[in-house]
Amino acid sequence: MIPSPPLFHQSMTAPLRRVLVRRPDEAFAVDDPELWHYAGRPDLTAAQAEHDAFVDILRSCGADVVYHTVEQPNKADAIFVYDPALITNDGAILLNPGKALRQGEQAAMACQLAALDVPIVGSLTGEQRAEGGDMFWLDPNTLAVGRTFRTNDAGIQALSSLLQPQGMKVMSFDLPAWDGEDACLHLMSVISPVADDAAVIYPRLLPVALWQELKRRGMRLIEVPDAEFASQGPNVLALNPTTCLMLQGNPVTQARLQDAGFTVHTYVGNELSLKAEGGPTCLTKPLLRRTSLP
Repeated sequence: MIPSPPLFHQSMTAPLRRVLVRRPDEAFAVDDPELWHYAGRPDLTAAQAEHDAFVDILRSCGADVVYHTVEQPNKADAIFVYDPALITNDGAILLNPGKALRQGEQAAMACQLAALDVPIVGSLTGEQRAEGGDMFWLDPNTLAVGRTFRTNDAGIQALSSLLQPQGMKVMSFDLPAWDGEDACLHLMSVISPVADDAAVIYPRLLPVALWQELKRRGMRLIEVPDAEFASQGPNVLALNPTTCLMLQGNPVTQARLQDAGFTVHTYVGNELSLKAEGGPTCLTKPLLRRTSLP
């Protein structure tokens, strides 16, 4: 196992060295899919097999995979480990989910991170709401945050206050209501950085100010067609600056990534992802991204 170094990560695309995942358990096979805003009741056995294959890909590409094993009864969304915390170079900031059914996941994440010797450097509390899916690192000193039904002004301000002493700034971007407050439209539902100079985007829902910022930075924008938005075409996990992982069944987006010079791995996620609105970025919490090992 790779030891925990002082540096964790403030990059979305440097080589993935250590990553946290959570294997689906009984809580994921929800009896009331509509309550959880799932497309159907996941088949647990099939979901676990899909997850095992997903993890095999991560390992084959050089990542040390560790499991989130803290018990979380009745927390179906707990498999989406990206959301309860933000990892910075100094440690983790515990977030505060905007989805009521996810409240409590941050406490379980705190226990798991403590077991992995990842320090907690701050927490959102009270009405400060934010979920990890609404944020990504634009560069090592700039965090992009979406203002959504899951992440509010108080949460964004709290993040800014926690990051500013470390020399980092927050840029916030408004997302549309889309399918309403019960649906999940995170900022990362419409964008995934795949290299320092490239991102996969769904242009119809990308905030104008973010589009302008990406263009100002000279980013290559790889567009997802309308037909592949619902099948999570924009949800792409960078494994290193030239290799990425996406959900199987998005051939146009996959081809566009390959044409742009990327090696693309795919996984089957019929139960794991398509029924539960969570792709490869949602299923992983990168703990260490770094060009070279310590």
